[in-house]
Amino acid sequence: MVVTGRLALLVALGVVPLVLLSTAGTPAWAVAGGWVVLCGALAATDAFLAADPRRVEVTRSLPERALRDEPVVGELRVRNLGTRTLRALVRDAWQPTAGAPEERMTFTVPPGERRTATLPLLPRRRGELRSAFVVVRSAGPLGIAGRQAVVDAPGRIRVLPPFTSRRHLPSRLARLRELDGNTTLQVRGQGTEFDSLREYVRGDDVRSIDWRATARAGTTMLRTWRPERDRHVVIVIDTGRTAAARVGDGVRLDAAMEAALLLSVLATRAGDHVHLLMFDRVTRARVTRVDGAQLLPRVVDAMAGVDPQLIDTDWDAAFAQVRALAMRPALVVLLTAADDPEAARAFLASLPAVAARSRLLVATATDGPGEVPEHHDAADVYAAAAIERARHDADRVRGGVVRAGGDAVSASADDLPPLVADRYLALKAAGWL
Repeated sequence: MVVTGRLALLVALGVVPLVLLSTAGTPAWAVAGGWVVLCGALAATDAFLAADPRRVEVTRSLPERALRDEPVVGELRVRNLGTRTLRALVRDAWQPTAGAPEERMTFTVPPGERRTATLPLLPRRRGELRSAFVVVRSAGPLGIAGRQAVVDAPGRIRVLPPFTSRRHLPSRLARLRELDGNTTLQVRGQGTEFDSLREYVRGDDVRSIDWRATARAGTTMLRTWRPERDRHVVIVIDTGRTAAARVGDGVRLDAAMEAALLLSVLATRAGDHVHLLMFDRVTRARVTRVDGAQLLPRVVDAMAGVDPQLIDTDWDAAFAQVRALAMRPALVVLLTAADDPEAARAFLASLPAVAARSRLLVATATDGPGEVPEHHDAADVYAAAAIERARHDADRVRGGVVRAGGDAVSASADDLPPLVADRYLALKAAGWL
């Protein structure tokens, strides 16, 4: 049983008969006690006449998947299985990160009928968002009391990464089409394959002349090459404790996911094979042997439920997984923290084994050390020293990656995805992939 504010107001109105009857000689305690008993009887009667909230069927209609920070609309259907009209307030039990409205939903449902209300949600966290039940509060005819029950109504939404770096995709695809279709290479190198024959033009590299074709055509013919397709791109996202560091408006793991999504789509459009591995001490997500239009849904779905783990990454085990994925020479992109020499010690020790077999790119999302402030007081001196130390540490780690045979880039959370995509296109254009 529950009571409403109307019961308190009704009890307060007892002051009127208390004053009137007390002046007539009736004892005050008798008047007050009688009024309280009357109010209690009315409340009990009102609760008894309310529809039974346990005889309610609640069902949901929700999208299976949604993007983080994108509004979605679901439906909540309430069916009255009882014999009395249901006048109810319904509260849905979503967690705060689901972005459900704080207002209760109001339903008036005659016996045997069903009513539907819309439920707007604004999910603010990746992963599984669940609601196991709703609370139904049924009011009586007088509205001073009612009954309340918890009704099972399981619902779930899988919230996916937002892929905000999608805005960089059209310009990179245009560059890829130019590279693949219009800008053929005259000199063959690693990562190129034969494209076509054309007539020799003064200034062309004579090493590309095809003498057999020249003999058949009666004019000097030149071979042209294009970036090779069907290469393998292995994307490794570090989900260890360094992935939980704040970068921009989110954590480093979110920035790594954005870079991985943009690179995955771009590499797929280029005809390459993409493998995704999210790892710390165990595999958190893995997508392989998926190409074409099915790749992006599989990747975002695999990423959705992964969160940073407050443990150190086992890089020997991670690179063992990489070697299993990249049986042939490939581009290995490591999205991790590479700005602290102590944290990167085990990481740097394991890099040479990977760089010896594949082309290696280490990408780091960072806030950057910022500008060195002018030295006005002691606080500015300490801040300048901290900034210089951060730059020095990042340069040391970058130097270690280069000595191991890889390449290292770092940028802000917003700039990292296009930077990684540009490095991939540069490797394609140079014939190194």
